[in-house]
Order: sequence, then C-alpha cells, then structure tokens
Amino acid sequence: MRRIATSPRHGWQERVEEAGLVWHTGERPYWNEAAFYQFTAREVEALEAATNELEAMTLRAVEHLIANRLYERMGVPPAAATLIEASWEAEPPSLYGRFDLAYDGCGPPKLLEYNADTPTSLLEAAVVQWYWLHDKFPRCDQFNSLHERLIAQWKELAPVLPGGRIDLCSMDDLEDGMTVTYLQDTAQQAGLAAGCFAIDQIGWDGTAFVGPDERPLGAVFKLYPWEWMMRDEFGRFLAVAPTLWIEPAWKMLLSNKGILPVLWEMYPGHPNLLEARFDGPGTMTRWVRKPLLGREGANITMHRPEGDFETDGAYGAEGFVYQELARIECFDGKYPVVGSWVIGHEPGNAAAGVGIRESDTPVTTNLSQFVPHLFD
Repeated sequence: MRRIATSPRHGWQERVEEAGLVWHTGERPYWNEAAFYQFTAREVEALEAATNELEAMTLRAVEHLIANRLYERMGVPPAAATLIEASWEAEPPSLYGRFDLAYDGCGPPKLLEYNADTPTSLLEAAVVQWYWLHDKFPRCDQFNSLHERLIAQWKELAPVLPGGRIDLCSMDDLEDGMTVTYLQDTAQQAGLAAGCFAIDQIGWDGTAFVGPDERPLGAVFKLYPWEWMMRDEFGRFLAVAPTLWIEPAWKMLLSNKGILPVLWEMYPGHPNLLEARFDGPGTMTRWVRKPLLGREGANITMHRPEGDFETDGAYGAEGFVYQELARIECFDGKYPVVGSWVIGHEPGNAAAGVGIRESDTPVTTNLSQFVPHLFD
C-alpha cells in the first residue's frame, strides 16, 4: 500500500461534477486527486476477506444482543428495542453499509467502526473514482463493483417493495442529497419507480406516513439516523405505520459504537478487531474514547502516553466506549482510513469495494478528503 502523488486531471472540477459529485470543494477540496493509493492484489484480497468476515461477525452480534436483550448497555431505549426486535424477526430488506478500517498493507485490517445505517461517500467510491481511474490509469484495476452491485441488490429487493417503488429521503443538504439522488438513479436502473425528497416533507395522515404529494409511503430509503427518527415529531408512529424502512431498525445496533466491545467480548483477540470496553480503558495504555452515537469524529478523546487529543461536538450524553488506539500509518503527513463497503448480506460475498478518506490527524472528521485508489 503506497500513497503516490500525481497531477490532477485538467478541469477536474467539471469531470467530477459530470459524474454527480457537486459537493467537491468546501473549506478546501473534499475530492483530492493530487494523490492516489496503490494496493497490490494481495492487499485487496486481505481487505475483501476481512470485510466479509466482519460482516458475518456483526450479524451474529446482532443476534446475540437481541436474544439476550442487551439493550441497556448500548443505550437503546425500550421503544427502539421493540422496533429492533420486530424488524429482525420480519427480515426486511437491507441495502448497504460501510466498515471503516485501519490498514497499512502490513498487518491485518482493523475495524474502527461500522456505519451500517447512514453511510455517505458512496457516490465518490462507486462512480467518481472509477471515472478517475479510466481517465488516468485505464490499464489498472480498482476494488470497486459498487455500482453494479447496487443495481443488482435493488433488483433482488424489488419483489418486497410495495408496488415496485422506493422513495428516498435525506436531510436537505448538498452532501446527503447527492447520495440519495445517486441511489435513486441506481434504483431506476434496476427498473424500480423511485422518488426523492427531503425527509422533513414526510407527513402523517392518521394511518400512514405520506410523501409531499400525500401519497402513502410503502417503502422508504432514509439517509437519516434511526435515533433521530425515534425522537422526531412522528417517531411515535414508527411502530404502527405500515411503511417499510431501509435501512431496517435492527441496524441501530450496528451503527452504535457499543457494537465494538460486544464484538470484542464475542471474539476476543480476533485479528480484525481492536480491544474495546464499555467500562473504561482497563489496562490499555493507548486508547480512544468514542460516544455511542457520535458522528464525523466528534467528541473523540485520543489518549497516548505523550498526551491527549480531543475533538469537540454535541455527542456523549448517551455514553461512551473505549477502544484500543489503532495504528494508522501516516503517508506524506496524511492519515488514511479505508471505507470498505458491503452490499446486501450474502455470506462470504458482501464486500463490494473501498473508498479512502484521509485527514491531517489520526481522527477522521468532516474535513477529511476523499482520495482515489487503484491496484495492480
């Protein structure tokens, strides 16, 4: 695994916009093609195998949590537990998720966390870096079958979507809107009818959730966290409404950082896991404290013998977990995290590709940059 400097394409802004990435420059460029990461085929195989292994382990962890009703330690309220159990029993469809891994090409990939409910950076990983590869290095390959796999997954889900339709919702902001617009396109390519609107346009007509046209919503993909839905105005109707939600409620347990110590308890010493605990750092001398429901690197405390590093934010009231500090290799002053995507839950075949975000610090935040990759 190497980070290699390269020249950006002439007019790269127009090129990424043509691929759908309109949110490419904020305080600094979010999309960064002045470098790329190069993997060997062996390293790609290691990432794929680790991702499939972690996918199987996390599903067994969900089953364990539900069977033993271990919700309190995860900070899950009783109303959410009811939804989780009902969705697990009903086996509703699921689309995707993203494991964030520490990896340097030497040791095994290590799980940092799992965004199984509302992962973003999908368009960048599935499409934008693919076009970059074909423009710059057409003879090379990329660990990336995301676009084709998404279309295939929608086709597989079609029989359980009422009327063969999916509506897609997110907050009314550019990044999230870009993600659901891309997913709408993949659903339509799969032959589904698909609408797209802001999630605050969902209403309640007394018997069902309805869209902005007052049409009852049969199935909704929501790029919006379950814990936020639970506390919103219409959250009390989630248990009685007939709407099918993607992602399903049981994924609350996987996007909760509490899954990290649960996995460690179930698989102590597993090569793809870092030690993690609910009750403090224990004997760990280098650790990270993470809020159960934190996002974008907020409210992180990184403890090292040479001193602490902290980020601010609005999370933490829900509780924290402690995780062994991962060794994230520094490449040219940048710290990369590999986002490894899963599509569906087919045993041994969920892994579908990777995207890399890098930061100036070992904590990945909302200022991280997306950098493309290839392998040879």
